[in-house]
Amino acid sequence: MSKDKIIRCITSDGAVMASAADTSNLVYTAAKIHLTSPVASAALGRLLTAASIMGAQLKQQDASITLRINGDNSETGAVIAVSDSKGNVRGYIQNPDCPTEYYENGKLNVAKAVGRTGILNVMRDYGSGDPYIGQVELVSGEIAEDITNYYATSEQIPTVCALGVLLDKQDHEVLLAGGLLIQLLPGADENTISKIEQNISHLEPMTTMLAKGMSIKEICDTALQGFEVEILDEMPINYACTCSRQRVIDSFRMLPDDEIRSLADEKGYAEATCHFCNKKYRFSKLQLEQIIEQKKQDNSK
Repeated sequence: MSKDKIIRCITSDGAVMASAADTSNLVYTAAKIHLTSPVASAALGRLLTAASIMGAQLKQQDASITLRINGDNSETGAVIAVSDSKGNVRGYIQNPDCPTEYYENGKLNVAKAVGRTGILNVMRDYGSGDPYIGQVELVSGEIAEDITNYYATSEQIPTVCALGVLLDKQDHEVLLAGGLLIQLLPGADENTISKIEQNISHLEPMTTMLAKGMSIKEICDTALQGFEVEILDEMPINYACTCSRQRVIDSFRMLPDDEIRSLADEKGYAEATCHFCNKKYRFSKLQLEQIIEQKKQDNSK
């Protein structure tokens, strides 16, 4: 597989911005980590792609964005994706082995699995001060339309979002994944809007364009046909977890001493598993006592 990357473009008149991402590798990685059913692969893959594109728009270096979908009567349970400002993402899905259903045309019925109604939460954390939290009702459960609706409702930015995950028909492995986000900026006039609408009406699905071998730059050029386009930036993106043994220790330290001791099970150790990458961190009873002792020393300083 080629390396995943994201590109951000703007029309030279400053009226339209477009971001496109090839997320095939990172969605493949996420599906392998979480052992997802076909429809869970598609739901998680779409949300990871959206988070990556939205994260890459953050200007502050330490900023992050978290997307969380909680659908009503959801078979997937909560679906969560977190991206940093470079577009690197991680995520998880509550019920990774949820049942898969298909539409009559053979496409995965993501909306049924995710829930056609419910809530999309968007939290932007800029690394200082309180995070910005936006919340909108789901409009379809297919995720791309829900992202479009979020921008229109919560940020008043006219937006078109396309997200796609293509699976192998036989073994259901992720073959391709990607996304496209087109946004009208304050300088957009009626002529610009009609040109963009016309371009979008002729756009093929994201995975179809990737399967044809189109680069993400070519995908942006197709979406912005008739405009002079400038590239803002292009960068590699990965599935990247930020967990560490120290982070687990820091979370343990927030508990009362008795609770830290009680974390050890009948086997004589405590084990913490990361939601995002399934990495396990094990602590013996002695190590738990050392955490308590260190906490006392730090508190007495």
